[in-house]
Formats: sequence, structure tokens, C-alpha cells
Amino acid sequence: MALATDDLSASPRPNRVGVPDHRPPRGGAVPARSAEAPGDDERRRALARMKVVATSLLAAAAVVFVIARQFPDDAVAGYVQAFAEAAMVGALADWFAVTALFKHPLGLPIPHTAIIAERKDDIGRGLGTFVQGNFLSGPVIADKIRSVGVADRISAFLADPANARRLSDNAGDAVRAAVEVLRDEDVAPVVEQMVTERVADIPAAVLASKVLEAAIEDGHHQVVVESLLEATTHFLDRNTDTIRQRVERESPWWVPDAIDERIVEKLVGGGRRFLDEVAADPEHDVRHQIDERIRAMAVQLRTSPDMEARGEELKAQLLAHPALRAWTSTLWQDLKGTIVAASEDPDSELRQRLTEGIVRLGESLAADPELRAKIDGWVERTVLYVLDQYRDEVADLISGTVARWDGDDASRRIELQVGRDLQFIRINGTVVGGLVGVLIHLGTQVF
Repeated sequence: MALATDDLSASPRPNRVGVPDHRPPRGGAVPARSAEAPGDDERRRALARMKVVATSLLAAAAVVFVIARQFPDDAVAGYVQAFAEAAMVGALADWFAVTALFKHPLGLPIPHTAIIAERKDDIGRGLGTFVQGNFLSGPVIADKIRSVGVADRISAFLADPANARRLSDNAGDAVRAAVEVLRDEDVAPVVEQMVTERVADIPAAVLASKVLEAAIEDGHHQVVVESLLEATTHFLDRNTDTIRQRVERESPWWVPDAIDERIVEKLVGGGRRFLDEVAADPEHDVRHQIDERIRAMAVQLRTSPDMEARGEELKAQLLAHPALRAWTSTLWQDLKGTIVAASEDPDSELRQRLTEGIVRLGESLAADPELRAKIDGWVERTVLYVLDQYRDEVADLISGTVARWDGDDASRRIELQVGRDLQFIRINGTVVGGLVGVLIHLGTQVF
């Protein structure tokens, strides 16, 4: 059982004179110690059990050998003794071989033992070269990418509403985080300048001309005309007394008041009836005249240098107006608040539109084999390009990482992973050694 205890030892590796060496590596850098991996406790218990089994077989062989020695003249005892003797030799030899991989057997600094701890840097370089040559080669990666079907997986993933919802939620969180990180004093002047420059670049007269022509083409200007007619009617109703006072003031003194009142009724009533006629008849001549005047104004706005100059002057006055400048200065605050509120609300129109857009993208990709082929080709070329550029760095990463490991710690970690299976070498060595010993003894008896 002493051998099993030695196998589980975690004491520092002794130096050449047998004293544990606690000194840090050259250069003062402390080697990295790997963190506990999931399942390490169970692996440690399994390794301990297998060491006990293997060592117990060695102990059993030793006991059998001692007992067989008590019957020197018995032929069967000779075979048993040969089996036990060879089994002990095989068990000890395989114990030494397995232990020498990870540590110095019995703590003795025997040459070519503690192989992993002593040569971990060479092992790391070899592992990096192996991975680089066999796993990071262009044909291997290209075949794997083609077999995966990246575009098909992407389309299926995006077309799933649940996945699209998660992506939209993540995008909303990212947008909110990005917006909240931006400083208002940095962004607000930029937004204000963008809006002002954009408006300043638009020809005011030409824009007004296009608006008027579009309004006439679609008949939207009739709403304005009807509003003006209604407003004029209300004006007459509200200002009848004012009109009466004006008529009385302008009328000669000798005209009776009844005639003045008659004149007021004619003016107000006739004007109201005229406005009602124009409002009730879409084809009224007044409406056609208004249309002609608007068309003429649209042409003049588009072609007249004077109108263009006046439009630019009005635009400049508008941009310089304090009210507009105050509005543009608060535009970022309003926009930011809207974005944050929409991104925080899972049921907002922004989230819903984004989710729907992602689903449509996945469906379109699934229905377009040519686009999928382009995506697969682009992914393959990109991965191969990155691989070609950084393949050496991957190998260096592996070798550098292994080089930073503490030798004894790396040995223990590797032993946890494969040590249990290596104990079967000791078990097999005990059994096979014993059988070989029997055969040798048989040969000496026969020949």
C-alpha cells in the first residue's frame, strides 16, 4: 500500500539531493495553476480505487510467493512460486513505468522519470505543432464547414420566432446600453448640427414647389381650401357687428339706418351664401381658379430666381430662430428617451418590428439557395483566411499556455484524466508477468 500512497502524493518535487524544491521558476514568474475542473473529485476517487486494486494485486503476489516458498519440493508449488515471482516483477516494472510519467518513483531523482513535469514545455510545443498540422489545416476546416451547412443553420435559427425574439431582446439591450453610455453633451451638438446642415442643404423654393404639386395631384389641397372657406364663414359671423359699424361710419348721414342694415345683411348674407356654394361644389369655378393659382405658384417657385432667393432667406431666418434652435438642442434627449423606452418594453413596436424582420430574414434565406451558397462560401473563405493568418498564433498559444503551467500541478491534472486507465497497465503487468513466469518455469522443466 506504500506504492499507492506514493502515487497520490502531492508534495513538492524534490531537487537533485532529495530536498523539496519550493523555489519559483527562473525569471520570477510564478507558474499558473489550473483550476479545478468539473468531475475532478470523482476522478480522484476513481484513481485512488484503481491504485489500491493494482497495489493489492502486487501485495497478493508477494504473499503467494512467500507461501509457495514454504514448499520447495512440491511441483505445483514451484509453478505457483514462478507465477508469483514473475507477477511481482511485472507489477513493479509497470508501477515504475506508470509512476515515472508523472513523478519521481519513491521521490528518488532517477533520470528520465517525472517525464511530464520535466518535459512539459516540449510536450506543449509538440501538442501545438500537432494541432496546427492536423486540426488547423485548410482542407480539414473547409470540409468541416461544408458538412455543417452554416447558411442552413442560420436560416433555420433566424426563422424560429423564439430565437428571433431572443435576438431582438439582445439587440434591444445592446441599443439601450449603447445609448445610455453616450454622453448627452457630446451627442446633442452632433445631432443638432446634422439636422441643421440637412435642412440647410434642401432648396426651400424647390421643396415648396414639389409639395404644392403633390398636393394638387392628390387633391390634398382641397382640405386647405375647405378650411379657408369655413374659416372665412366663421369670420363673417364673428365680425358682423364690426362690418355694421363700418357701413354706418362710411354711409352718408342722410341714409336711413334701415338701409344700412339692409346693406349689412346683403354683404354678410351674400358672402356666406357664396362661400357655402363654393364649399358645396367641388367643381366650382372658384376652386378651379385656386388650383390654377397654386399651379402657377409652384412653377414660379421652381423657376424664379427671386422666389428661390426669398425661400433661402426665409429658411435662414427659420434656422436662426431661437425656438427652432431650442428644439434641435433637445432633439437628442427626446430621441434618446424614445429609444430607451422602446428598447426596454418587450411589447414595443421596435421590438416587434425587429423580431418580424429577423424571422423574414431567416425565411428569405431559406428560400434562396443562391444566397445560402454565397454565405457558405463567404464563411469558408473568412475562416480559412483567419486560419491562415493566425494558425501559428494558435500553436504558440497552446505551447505558451503549457509552458506557464506548474509542472507538478500539470502532472497531477493529467494523471487525474488518464491515471485510472493507466492503472490497468499495472494490473495487466501483474497478470501477464505471472503467466509468463509460469511458461518460463514450464520450459525449464520440459527442456
